[in-house]
Amino acid sequence: MRTRVKELRTKANLTQQQLADLVYVSSRTIISIEKEQYSPSLMLAYRMAEVLGTTVEDLCCLKANKELEDQQREDL
Repeated sequence: MRTRVKELRTKANLTQQQLADLVYVSSRTIISIEKEQYSPSLMLAYRMAEVLGTTVEDLCCLKANKELEDQQREDL
């Protein structure tokens, strides 16, 4: 799943470790989210959104991800 975590984290001048500490996960989790290898739980997305000053919808690009998923389903 595409997210804006890296973009918003760097804009906030936070390292991956600093963000991880603020949301109670390992830096490996943040790295995996930023590489689109792991989708955060709803609670983790909410915690990151609060720290980064945005909404879960914006952080997780929910509209764009839904449209992409819908398109993939239509192609089946």
